[in-house]
Amino acid sequence: TMRATTTTRAMTARASARGTAAKMRGAAKNARAIRRVETRAAVMINATSPAMHEKSEGKKEHDASMDNVLSIILGGGAGTRLYPLTKKRAKPAVPLGANYRLIDIPVSNCINSDINKVYCLTQFNSASLNRHLSQAYNTNIGTYTRQGFVEVLAAQQSPINKAWFQGTADAVRQYLWLFAESGCEEYLILSGDHLYRMDYMKFVEAHRESNADITVGTLPIDEERASDFGLMKIDSSGRIVEFTEKPKGDALQAMKVDTTILGLTTAEAEAKPFIASMGIYVFKKSMLVKFLDDDYPEDNDFGGEIIPKASADGARVQAYLFNDYWEDIGTMKSFFEANLALAKAPPNFEFYNAEAPIYTSPRFLPPAKIERCHVKDSIISHGAALADCSVEESIVGLRSRVEAGTKIKRTMIIGADFYESEEKRKAILAAGGVPVGIGENTIIENAIIDKNARVGKNCVITNKDNIEDLADEERGVFIRNGIVTILRNCTIPDGTVI
Repeated sequence: TMRATTTTRAMTARASARGTAAKMRGAAKNARAIRRVETRAAVMINATSPAMHEKSEGKKEHDASMDNVLSIILGGGAGTRLYPLTKKRAKPAVPLGANYRLIDIPVSNCINSDINKVYCLTQFNSASLNRHLSQAYNTNIGTYTRQGFVEVLAAQQSPINKAWFQGTADAVRQYLWLFAESGCEEYLILSGDHLYRMDYMKFVEAHRESNADITVGTLPIDEERASDFGLMKIDSSGRIVEFTEKPKGDALQAMKVDTTILGLTTAEAEAKPFIASMGIYVFKKSMLVKFLDDDYPEDNDFGGEIIPKASADGARVQAYLFNDYWEDIGTMKSFFEANLALAKAPPNFEFYNAEAPIYTSPRFLPPAKIERCHVKDSIISHGAALADCSVEESIVGLRSRVEAGTKIKRTMIIGADFYESEEKRKAILAAGGVPVGIGENTIIENAIIDKNARVGKNCVITNKDNIEDLADEERGVFIRNGIVTILRNCTIPDGTVI
């Protein structure tokens, strides 16, 4: 009996040990699986998160001095020059390329320059802008040790100020109390409708080295384009001594400067003897507050009032030269041409830069599906579906649908916010309606098709009569600078000719 009891106990102990070992092996296996999932999740975050990009190869180390810089992006007013694209969205929220928005340019430049405190000021249709920024940046621009944010500040009335923004400087003036809470001593003022890639860190460092009160970002300009800009003259140290707005004739010739002072070669300086303002500035916080509240409280514009007056009154206003691609895309024509130019080979501006990427909201869409198509010098975005069609020199945006027999040339199709299932599309067609996208055998040239537009079969949208301006919003059509725009959410019936 004793031997049997001992044997039973030994068997029980061995079984228990085997069970414990199995549990430990299972736990280890689960832990390895969890680590694999965590690793995959980290890789996914690295692929889409601006904050994680700093860990990628070749990214410069964090410069703690940039924690002292607050970026303020001026979103502009009603965006009348980009109407009707700004009819239901703020200007910085206007789509760019195939899947970006205008605001992504200055925000991405800030992130790539190690600036992670960003405000965007606007006063019209800010809902879509706010949604985009919160989805794209706010969850990942900061770290545990660094405060970071990208926020929209809309115009508001208060007991102190009952008026809306009256200009660029006034917009900043109304929020000085909030900017002070950031603790930053340098304010970087940017525009929300320019296309360029710039390292603002160098801009700020030049401001510090010259001990300037204001540093103005400037472009070298040739004589052919000079009269379209506000021009400046500088002394031998690069200090701005004179401002002139769009001069012509003798006044233009008087604004020539030696741009080798700012770093151009002799040959470049001869070809581009003028400097124009980019509309971006670095201010010492103390001087900005003084200018806005004390010295020029009635002036509301930086470029036309505050900065020229400050310079004339003895403030140190310095020029910083940016000698690279830059485009103001605040008008319908410049916006349209700049977008189409993105598809050229090589383009003037390249989104695909591993060291300084342009970020946007991750959408997790499938790759574009292209069946039996002719595509030349074009960009096709995520989630688009094209079949038996021709696309040349065009931008085809998110979730776009282009049907068989259609010819697209020099056109920007902004895309859609949603998919329609095949069953729903068939039902719409059976009922005599028009699904989202471009219908069969339609010809479109020199046009912008805004988001969620429905263009029917056998349509012709080419502006063959070369109409320069037309507003027919009831039909969903707007022509500006000869460019046809089909309005957002509008329907163009089958067989329509524009």
